[in-house]
Amino acid sequence: MSQDERTIQRDRMRFIKNTQSSGLCYLGILFDVFYFVSICKSDVGTYYYTYMIGISIVYNLIFMLAAFLASEGVKNYKKEYSYVLLVLGIIQFIRIMIIPMQAHSAVTLVNNVETQVMQNGQFIRVIIYLVLSGAALITSALINLNKCRELNEHLKTLNEQGA
Repeated sequence: MSQDERTIQRDRMRFIKNTQSSGLCYLGILFDVFYFVSICKSDVGTYYYTYMIGISIVYNLIFMLAAFLASEGVKNYKKEYSYVLLVLGIIQFIRIMIIPMQAHSAVTLVNNVETQVMQNGQFIRVIIYLVLSGAALITSALINLNKCRELNEHLKTLNEQGA
């Protein structure tokens, strides 16, 4: 790519939205919803009827609101929202250690039969959902940080040229 093409591409950033980062945020939200639905549709007695699931429900609501807000922020090249996305992405990886790990190693009685709370298939699926969600959010944040840096450098050159 020539220098002129690169300059034009950077100049276009002033007028177009950062749909790549925004789309990755939506993807992160979608994988979180898949995770949450997989957990909530599990029917293993009363294992999931605890305060931990209540906290998880509240967290999921806050997560979706924060991720959606951040998606709107990164769409407009706002650097601060990248840090929100980084934190949300890291928390998605930490969440693997909470409900999925505990439920996978737990056994409960269902109709007087010992049953593993989370079978291997569901365990692998929810881990994949959380990893994909976290990776999408972190990637979104890194792309936005890079684009913000490029746009700021371009705006500085325009200011220096008096444009």
